[in-house]
Amino acid sequence: MTLAQVWGSLVIFLVCPILGGLPLIDWITYGITGRQLAKLGTGNISVSAAFYHGGRLAGILAVLSEAAKGIIAVLLTRAFFPSNSVWEIIALIALVIGRYWMGKGAGTTNVVWGIVVHDAIAAFLVFLIGGISFTIFRNRVAGKFSVLVLMAVIIGLRNPSQPEYLLAASGLASLLAWIYQQIPDDLDLATAQGQTDSRAMFRFFRGDRNIISLDKKLDARKVGQKAANLSLLTRLGYPVPQGWVLPPGDDPASLIEFLQPFFTEPLVVRSSAIGEDTETASAAGQYLSVLNIASREALKTAIFDCQASYLQSAAVEYRRHRQQQDKSMAVLIQKQIKGVFAGVAFSRDPLAGFGDAVVIEALPGDTPQVVSGRVTPQRYQVIVPELRDSIEQDKQSLTITQEDSNSAAADIPAELLQSVALLVREMEELFQGVPQDLEWTYDGEKLWLLQVRPITTLQPIWTRKIAAEVIPGLIRPLTWSINQPLTCGVWGELFTLVLDKRARGLDFNQTAALHFSRAYFNATLLGQIFLRMGLPPESLEFLTRGEKFSKPPLKSTLRNIPGLWRLLQREWNLIKDFEGDRQKLFAPTLTELKVQPVTELSSEEILDRVEMILVVLERATYYSILAPLSLALRQAIFKVSETELDNSQTPEVESMRSLACLATDTRKLLTTEQITLDSSASLFAHIAENPEGESILKRFNQWLERYGYLSEVATDIAISRWQDNPRPVREMFTRFFFDREAAKQTQSSSTPQSIDWRTKFVQERLNLKGQVSKYYSQLLAHLRWSFLALAKHWLNSGLLTTTESIFLLDLPQIRRLVTDPNDELREQLPHLIAQRQEELEQNQQLTSVPYVVYGYPSPLSLLSAKSSLPKSSLLKGIGTSPGQIEGYIKVLLNFDAATNIDKQTIIVVPHTDAGWTPLLASAGGLIAEAGGRLSHGAIVAREYGIPAVMNIPHATELLKDGQRVRLDGKVGLVEILAE
Repeated sequence: MTLAQVWGSLVIFLVCPILGGLPLIDWITYGITGRQLAKLGTGNISVSAAFYHGGRLAGILAVLSEAAKGIIAVLLTRAFFPSNSVWEIIALIALVIGRYWMGKGAGTTNVVWGIVVHDAIAAFLVFLIGGISFTIFRNRVAGKFSVLVLMAVIIGLRNPSQPEYLLAASGLASLLAWIYQQIPDDLDLATAQGQTDSRAMFRFFRGDRNIISLDKKLDARKVGQKAANLSLLTRLGYPVPQGWVLPPGDDPASLIEFLQPFFTEPLVVRSSAIGEDTETASAAGQYLSVLNIASREALKTAIFDCQASYLQSAAVEYRRHRQQQDKSMAVLIQKQIKGVFAGVAFSRDPLAGFGDAVVIEALPGDTPQVVSGRVTPQRYQVIVPELRDSIEQDKQSLTITQEDSNSAAADIPAELLQSVALLVREMEELFQGVPQDLEWTYDGEKLWLLQVRPITTLQPIWTRKIAAEVIPGLIRPLTWSINQPLTCGVWGELFTLVLDKRARGLDFNQTAALHFSRAYFNATLLGQIFLRMGLPPESLEFLTRGEKFSKPPLKSTLRNIPGLWRLLQREWNLIKDFEGDRQKLFAPTLTELKVQPVTELSSEEILDRVEMILVVLERATYYSILAPLSLALRQAIFKVSETELDNSQTPEVESMRSLACLATDTRKLLTTEQITLDSSASLFAHIAENPEGESILKRFNQWLERYGYLSEVATDIAISRWQDNPRPVREMFTRFFFDREAAKQTQSSSTPQSIDWRTKFVQERLNLKGQVSKYYSQLLAHLRWSFLALAKHWLNSGLLTTTESIFLLDLPQIRRLVTDPNDELREQLPHLIAQRQEELEQNQQLTSVPYVVYGYPSPLSLLSAKSSLPKSSLLKGIGTSPGQIEGYIKVLLNFDAATNIDKQTIIVVPHTDAGWTPLLASAGGLIAEAGGRLSHGAIVAREYGIPAVMNIPHATELLKDGQRVRLDGKVGLVEILAE
């Protein structure tokens, strides 16, 4: 390469992008019409946009300006390189890049005229073959991509001995194809709204003669969600009546000519507006549907009437009320099915908002009778229990309830209702778990699917399957006012790290909410976030509980590679970052809290102490979320089982080992024969009477000082800690004292003898999780003790009647009461506390609290709901600790019921935390409603070698005290045995 060519390459890479980015089309259109293309239609600054918004003159001038750019780029290249060189194609690539990044256009016209100058013969062949193909087949999408392939192939064939031409042309074609995917197509705009003198051209290039059927893949942004959904279902093989779609603005003449309606084979015309049948707006009943169309003239009239209904005042007001933009309407035309029975079905009860009931409304005859509102349909409830892994759904297991009596619909077959129920629940699963409204008809032989759309009133979907493990049980206002912003804030930080600018518009404060005084995660929002991140919507369940992981969309994943890389960098540096924060933040803060007794502080000083803890707790929350996720991710990638890991550094295991050692040392001072009663009170009385017992009591108190921050629910500051109520650990100490084997087993719990590099890689994260848990739980314990100290001040002043009442206030209210002695809240406080206490007690009495709720159900609906718990002798959950045992059930809702627990006892609990460890060490097996393989209960169960099954919803209600069961902790099955 000569020096001139070096300079030429620099000119190409600098000048051509700038040339391509010049917004000449925008200037031309603005000069002629006074309109800015960037603010119109698709926002593209393109030749087609100039024709559409500016008319023929603006369009012609736009073509000339863009053609000139392509020609100039080629001629500029010839000033430095030989004619027809590959550098001319490279110059066009640089031109297109500038055209896209700066000029908001694809650069098609630039390339067309650039190729004409570069190789006129190749351009002629491409135009000839491509033009003939498009004229015949009239499919513009396939047409423009096939022309790109033709261009690369023909240029390559024209230069067979120089492969660089094929490579450059392929690069140019690939770049244009990629840009076509990134920007909207101006040809999708309604032809009727374009400039009059350019409509004919638009109709030609749109390929309006191409008949669009439901067999093709359709884009909801172009033909509406209704048509797109039916297209998807048709291609998946579901029984959808044959249909065709008329896109917005298309001339219906060719479609009317193609179809031949007759009175024996009538058609139905329905709307498919852009924005209709979405998760936020159904537009049910807003637009016209026309049935029994038996002639072409009637079809033409029906199409126009359907389109006109989009502009009716009621429809316009509906869109305005829901803040929807006025867009356009496609028309859906289908063969009409003569129904014997027809109706609608809801995959979830739209009134209750929870439960396993499918609601079906049906009548003999066609569907319009049901949806018209003029005839009262028969209403049924079909209970469809959730599918769990390999347990198959059987029609015979479905329970049908007829809600009222209607003689006109009394003959609807039960088998048909069961089929409809399974179909609508299948639609829910297909559309990412969103409850669906299904319109159906049955012709005597086949069940037809006419329409499927989301139930807008059942959004969002809330789940406590994970939340019940993170922060279980009834939650007081103070706990929630602290945990919710901390947790949602950290999730928002992590999601924003990946999504960057695409996180705009997401309200991370809605990640979690309280229903029935229980914590629920927003499954709808989390699913949307994970999809934006290029991950499946069930990613959180996969990481936290080992559930199935679907294949993520490749395009979205590739787009998020930079953000996912940033997150992986955080994960890689997690130990280093935590150690830095531990030395500079966590350890000094805990030291300061221990040095200054909270009982010696004033109310204002206690509030300052609380604010300090909250600042540090925000950072600790970050690690408490990311460390378990990091552990789960590494464990899944390197396929390391839980049994290969050493849990000795987790607080629950470490504390019990230390306590067992203390009990063993105590046994050396006292023999079990000296003590006639095996109660903790008796044991501690004998220790106190022993001359050397003082050292044992001192060591026990030191142990309690070290591990007293642990609790039944460490994340809930309203729950007492071991230091507040040491009875459970005193009883555990007593058991270790009398049961040598239990103490020995605890001290020598299974620890892997040797580990490979994979296990070591995962073990680092398990150890980190244990360290994080220690600091996080200690900070929460100090937060609890600070609020209790403040409550004692208020108790003495008469502001509160009990110290525990402070947990019925939220954090902003506590701040107001401390900082403003004259706040009117003080007068309202007794009524407010009484009201919240009553609400808490009402929610405590609720039975069968659902693990999934839809929308915003009220507690009253749950009180009046009938129980729909599955009646089965086989329950399926997540196996978290291998082994089998037959034993007797003991249901424990709290520690108060923890009596007479032995190795024949299989305890059933709502959740587990580190504070449950003393109880778990005594049992023969464990069943929990919530939790996964990394939960506290699972870790302790593996440590003691007892079988455990987690994640059996409503286990405390399904199983009864004294029942004999067989538990398999490897496969996650619980079998209720006959008496």
